[in-house]
Amino acid sequence: MMYSSRRKPVLYFKEERRFLSGRCTVYKLFGLCMVLVLVSLLWLQLSCSGEMYKDTPLPPQQPPCPADSPASAADNPSWGPHKLALIIPFRERFEELLVFVPSMHAFLNKKKIRHKIFIINQVDHYRFNRASLINVGYLESGNDTDYLAMHDVDLLPQNDALDYGFPEDGPFHVASPELHPLYHYKTYVGGILLLTKKHYHMCNGMSNRFWGWGREDDEFYRRLRKAELQLFRPSGITTGYKTFLHIHDPAWRKRDQKRVAAQKQEQFKVDPEGGLTNLHYQVESRQELTISGAPCTVINTKLECDQNETPWCLLA
Repeated sequence: MMYSSRRKPVLYFKEERRFLSGRCTVYKLFGLCMVLVLVSLLWLQLSCSGEMYKDTPLPPQQPPCPADSPASAADNPSWGPHKLALIIPFRERFEELLVFVPSMHAFLNKKKIRHKIFIINQVDHYRFNRASLINVGYLESGNDTDYLAMHDVDLLPQNDALDYGFPEDGPFHVASPELHPLYHYKTYVGGILLLTKKHYHMCNGMSNRFWGWGREDDEFYRRLRKAELQLFRPSGITTGYKTFLHIHDPAWRKRDQKRVAAQKQEQFKVDPEGGLTNLHYQVESRQELTISGAPCTVINTKLECDQNETPWCLLA
């Protein structure tokens, strides 16, 4: 080894004074000569090696590979005048998010839908509130988008014939009861629902009273009717319940279906005044991320709860 050979000459020099202080016998002279020869050879080797590395140019350093490279632009003006804000209400479902974002980005690009993906990440200590997070997404999505998709993170379209275009005539329920793998009742409007921002504002958004899982989309169905908006659903889709891939694992992530105190009675009532007008929240931070080439915006959000109005926002 080069490292050990460098240390040997130092040991030899330490012994040199003992050689010269004694009687100069033939053997000592011979040994001294051998030491000098070895030192000379070693010096020559080191010099040559240094010159070799000095004269040899180092290979150019390669820039570090980016973690992700953009798959393709999500905002191509030639695709049309409208732009979709894909709103994902989210909390601690990172495995599903890593699949969802690149899959939806590729799906929408293939259909030439201009879009921006917003992950509305709830970071407070209250129970999950899907409706309030969608309200936040509507308000934070910016003026460059003119319609939105209320989209569950665990539902992936598998049929290219599904329409994600601008719902000019009225709200368009992509995950209709005839196609959703789990929910088949007629008034169901959850999973994936497209609305223009104008129509969402006409409904005053969604009710903020639904903490925990479920019922918020049933109340929103009543809002659509009150606003006299015509609901549309897909036609001509022949893939049935295989139209979507449901990637939620109920054994691994159990839903918060507890009904606390007066929540049992309140869950079936219409909220006539709540929505965008009484939403209270704080944006902790915004982060622009890229997941496997797909860009998205994460909005870390703290919701606020009036415990006099909805004491069930906290589990007992």
